[in-house]
Amino acid sequence: MATPADPGLAPLLGFALVGALGVGAQWLAWRLRMPAIVLMLLAGLIVGPGLGLLDPSRDFGDLLQPMVAIAVAIILFEGGLSLDIHGLRDAASGVRRLVVLGAPLGWIASAAALHWGAGLTWETSAVFGGIMIVTGPTVIAPLLRQARLRRRPAALLQWEAIVNDPVGALAAVLAFEVVLVLRTATGAGAAAADLLIGIATATVLGLVAGWGLARAFARGRVPEYMKVPVLFAAVLAVFAASDHVLHESGLLAVTLMGLWIANVELPSYVELRRFKEHATVLLVSGVFILLAANMDRATLASLDLRALLFVLAVVFLARPLAVLLSLAFSDVPWAERLLVAFTGPRGVVLVAVAGLFGERLAELGVPDGEAMAPLAFALVGATVVLHGFALAPMARALGLTAADRPGVLIVGGSRWSVALASALSKLDLPVMIADPNHAHLRAAREAGIETFFGDVLSEEAEHRLDLVRYEQVVAATDNDAYNTLVTTDLAPEFGRENVYQLRRTKDTSRRHALPATLGGRAIAADETFDEAQARLRDGWEFRATTLSEEFGLEDWRTRNPDAVPVATLSEGGALRFLGPEDAPEDRAGLRLVSLSPRREERRTG
Repeated sequence: MATPADPGLAPLLGFALVGALGVGAQWLAWRLRMPAIVLMLLAGLIVGPGLGLLDPSRDFGDLLQPMVAIAVAIILFEGGLSLDIHGLRDAASGVRRLVVLGAPLGWIASAAALHWGAGLTWETSAVFGGIMIVTGPTVIAPLLRQARLRRRPAALLQWEAIVNDPVGALAAVLAFEVVLVLRTATGAGAAAADLLIGIATATVLGLVAGWGLARAFARGRVPEYMKVPVLFAAVLAVFAASDHVLHESGLLAVTLMGLWIANVELPSYVELRRFKEHATVLLVSGVFILLAANMDRATLASLDLRALLFVLAVVFLARPLAVLLSLAFSDVPWAERLLVAFTGPRGVVLVAVAGLFGERLAELGVPDGEAMAPLAFALVGATVVLHGFALAPMARALGLTAADRPGVLIVGGSRWSVALASALSKLDLPVMIADPNHAHLRAAREAGIETFFGDVLSEEAEHRLDLVRYEQVVAATDNDAYNTLVTTDLAPEFGRENVYQLRRTKDTSRRHALPATLGGRAIAADETFDEAQARLRDGWEFRATTLSEEFGLEDWRTRNPDAVPVATLSEGGALRFLGPEDAPEDRAGLRLVSLSPRREERRTG
């Protein structure tokens, strides 16, 4: 780290470095298919204690703690904003047990692991054990997407993570108040009164603010362009007001505020949530870089075999014991109990709150209070790496993945859709055809293809369809406007590069052309619905061909001069749809899906 005489980075350069490292780590993790938090921790440690380029305490001074606190508050608000009560229907009893029983059991088990594993005093262990209830919603979400879990185990892990985040912070507050009573002249009655008043204030502020904002938004009291700024300002105000009454109670207030707004069916809810998700990505990146860079070499060097023993005790004893006891005699299947028991990655809230309470315990004279921050980093790093690489294989071994391969959701039950779905199904890809017209699905059902009767954009579809099974969407109904609506709405969730639609009939007219921000990508020959249907009526069919060293792409083109490449499937199972300008790779083992004239007609032609 830098010497006291070192002026360090200017704050502006420091902010720029944190932003570049955070977003860069997120992008690199996406490219390498790795947990982003691992790369963010490494980046922070390299530029901080490693190279000494960034020292947040030096470069940002007194602004560091408020910055981290506000970022954590916004992250938890976004977590509450993602909790739809309707999504809890299959996992309600399990989540209730994990919060009501699992949280106190986890607190006790974690405190024991800290005392006997890491050798901390009971005072520090009690405070730190409360914080360790949290399981990191910002870490769980990307892990769930990567592992493609079934709906119920995914709901158990997601709800537990988000609900227990403020619960863990309040547990630490409670333990800290007890330590404060024992170490100062503060009376137990006064401390208890402060705690109750703080929790009550947080609850009232969060729910009232959520109710007021939802009512104002629904009645048009706030213009559309100001909804997100008003939301941000309200989050900061509620957090600051509650935290002023009782430290860390603001986390409870903003979580409840987000939970209320998420469940009142606001017309602009989707836009609000998407913007919040984007902000959260930036904030999570920044907080991890800052907290990792703020470590010093001496503190990191203090991590020894006892720290390793503590991590092993938490991962393999404290967490499984708390989960299995809380879910005992419940209707949660054993496979799901085991998955949840051995999946407990910690994240930004643990590191941030542990660092804060570690400093406060040290100020009270607790000798090992400063050990909380490095132990929190050790636990976060170990659990994120372990679960980041082990969750998907463990879920597959327990039979809890939605699908071994990411599949395709086809919207529209036409002859063209059924033909494409049949060809993809023969490649062992999960395929579903959705259509709001029951009669349109008859051919798909007769072909043995999975179907969904209803609108894919409806609330019922959101709760019944396991969208995590699918990576690509093809909108192929006879309604061009609906195809555009589906692909535009699902693009943020699936990625704009993964949504496709048949060409609109009036796309060639400048008067009717849509901007690039609306609709999906072109697929195959970029035909309209009527043109695609006519091609099948003329005797064309979807067919899959495997390329090899002996039969390459040029050989295929020679044998199929009129064929239209539609998609490729790599040996690793990655499906890629092709547009009119895309060319398939010439690689042995690649499976090429094409639209070709039927063999009988080619022989007689």
